Amino acid sequence: MKRNKIAITMGDPAGIGPEIIVKMFLKHNLRKYGDVFVIGDLFPMLKAQRSISRKIAIKPINNSQLTIHNLRTKHNTIPLVDMENPGMDSIIPGEEQKKAGHASFTYIKKALELAKKRKIDAIVTAPINKHSLHMAGYKYPGHTEILAKFTKTKNFAMMLMGEKLKVILVTIHTSLKSVPSLLTRKKILDKIKLAHKSLKKDFRIKAPKIAVLGLNPHSGENSAFGREEEKIIIPAVKSAVKAGIRAYGPFPPDTIFGRIVNKGEFDAAVCMYHDQGLIPLKLLSFDTGVNVTMGLPVTRTSPDHGTAYDIAGTGKASEKSILSALRAAAQIAKNRKI
Repeated sequence: MKRNKIAITMGDPAGIGPEIIVKMFLKHNLRKYGDVFVIGDLFPMLKAQRSISRKIAIKPINNSQLTIHNLRTKHNTIPLVDMENPGMDSIIPGEEQKKAGHASFTYIKKALELAKKRKIDAIVTAPINKHSLHMAGYKYPGHTEILAKFTKTKNFAMMLMGEKLKVILVTIHTSLKSVPSLLTRKKILDKIKLAHKSLKKDFRIKAPKIAVLGLNPHSGENSAFGREEEKIIIPAVKSAVKAGIRAYGPFPPDTIFGRIVNKGEFDAAVCMYHDQGLIPLKLLSFDTGVNVTMGLPVTRTSPDHGTAYDIAGTGKASEKSILSALRAAAQIAKNRKI
């Protein structure tokens, strides 16, 4: 089987992206995951490399080298596609900056161009800062929406995963009071279908079992605490079952995670809002959580954390989550070729 080619986008130059990438290449043999390279800017990468270790080198590569079957890079070398964005020598770690937002967008765009030309099999994205992105004129909520737009993907969703738990979010970054009005049968059904397809194709689970969570305490307790379960969630689950999907629920959120994590009764949980899924996931996998974007034509994963401006440039950031993201990307890309 052909080796995977995996691009890691550097993320916000003022965030922890450069240093966690350097640590990952320094401490781990990444060649077992495929030909792994970075799309970013030379100066922030050099700055991170010099502050962390001189035992690793950065090797600029060009587009023609990406067509080679094997990049043949050494264990102590970081292959870098240098985007040569202006002003990278004056980036201030830990501060929102227009030029950092622009640079982070160019890395994503380059990765998508390579994916469209089938020069890469997967993208791992280091964190970006949404406000810096907006300062640069790119009015996207985040990575997911950029990737969806440029790949013309209409039906997509976030799957957050750790060793023992996978959660899919129906609504993401919105106020809690807005959640009930945003939930629809179609939206929930679409997420169940995406989860089913991803679990089969990306994770090679032959007959996945999906737990669907309720919105209200006790899943509404026969509409005593709300009618969303009766009017919206139960019909969505029934439609999924009719489509041949092993979907169950809605389950009370305060009991179902124990059944998933401790007993392995389900392969994933479809959650109605952000914190419903993210609190248990981060409790279990705070340093190793991974975000997988379902529905895209290219494999995309990312660490489940942000730019961590408060520690950017200090060398304190852990590479564990981005390493987990790389492992997941390699496995998913491999499974998609089977």
